[in-house]
Amino acid sequence: MNIIKRVKAPTPKFFKVLRNIGLAMAAIGGTILTAPVALPVVLTTVGGYMAVAGGVVSAVSQLTTREAILSSSEDDKQ
Repeated sequence: MNIIKRVKAPTPKFFKVLRNIGLAMAAIGGTILTAPVALPVVLTTVGGYMAVAGGVVSAVSQLTTREAILSSSEDDKQ
């Protein structure tokens, strides 16, 4: 299954929830990083980690599909 088919395939409910949590984490981390006031270094570091972790969680969750769909597309190749 190529990447375009995988992105277009339906995502299980658990991973939709996980994707939304990851998007929220990325948004909070980005907000902390772009705050117009000087923040402590620890808070800025945590914001950076949150933004990266949220992006990774969202991307992986979006690319997760149901096993039945993956196996049916594998059968299409043969």
